[in-house]
Amino acid sequence: MHTPDDPYLYEEVLVSPMYLAGSNGTGDAGFAPVAHWPHHYLDDGPCQLLVTSPDGRIRIGWFGDDFELWKISAATEAASATRWTATFNHVTPAEIVAGLTTALAHDYAEADAYDSNRRFLANPSIYWADAVRPLTDAGWKRGVPTTPGTIEIVAPYGQAGAVIDRRRYGPDDEAVTLWAGPPGWGTRAEAVFSTGTPSHLIAATAGVMADSAPVIRERHQIARRMEHLVTLIPAAPAAPAAGPWVSRAPTPLDVRRTAVTQAVHRAACVPRTAADLRVMAARSRTATSTRTGAPSPVPAAVPLLSPSAPRRSRCLPPRTVRDLVRPKSPS
Repeated sequence: MHTPDDPYLYEEVLVSPMYLAGSNGTGDAGFAPVAHWPHHYLDDGPCQLLVTSPDGRIRIGWFGDDFELWKISAATEAASATRWTATFNHVTPAEIVAGLTTALAHDYAEADAYDSNRRFLANPSIYWADAVRPLTDAGWKRGVPTTPGTIEIVAPYGQAGAVIDRRRYGPDDEAVTLWAGPPGWGTRAEAVFSTGTPSHLIAATAGVMADSAPVIRERHQIARRMEHLVTLIPAAPAAPAAGPWVSRAPTPLDVRRTAVTQAVHRAACVPRTAADLRVMAARSRTATSTRTGAPSPVPAAVPLLSPSAPRRSRCLPPRTVRDLVRPKSPS
């Protein structure tokens, strides 16, 4: 049993399958694709943050205290009625929401500024399979529908799926529902798309659900009833036990100190004055004349270091270099 302040509960883990990871309490991943769009922070009302496309026709709302955490819609004009709506509940991972917001950002960027019927306003495909193609391509199978007039697609282990309602009476009816997790307020993730939602936007969202890549969560963010359904792997390997035979991993402070030391060392190797440059030029001419056999003045001998003496850096301060090459005056 772990206490609420146990560091173990705040350890970051990789969770798979991703669609069972739940929400991490923030919408960062879902808003990241539209970070450059206008943000409206609302103090009053259930919607706490509203992100819109520059022309206001796409609206992405964050309802931080509601069961339906996300509400995303698009309209022909900024002030007109919505053409379609998608909602995501409080259990849905924000990474799944990012599948839709990424597709919307792409559609908006690629559209003609004077096109009144952009791709994010396209009519849905007449083929229901187009909306869930990424799921069937990933091996999800058609299941037994629980409601007449619907089609169900189920994940291999039965813990996620899609329900397509082919009855579609009105524009605000629920046409496609993506779900994950067992039934329950804190365990079932749901994404619901209304009748007019373009099929490629639903497919973009479903494609993220079919992705096998894990997501990062803290241990306490995984519902206890979900622990036996997911795989948890520590995001960072455990530190080895301390001992004289184990080298300590460098800390950020160690890294900064090393960088500063190296910078100072490089600076010491660079000649700083005209005298330094003349000494270097003289040494270069001496080396050239030696190679060609021409006589050259011999500088004062420098005592050799004994094998037991500590080795010095090859890069000495400029003043030491001048001392080495300057001939000694006769006594």
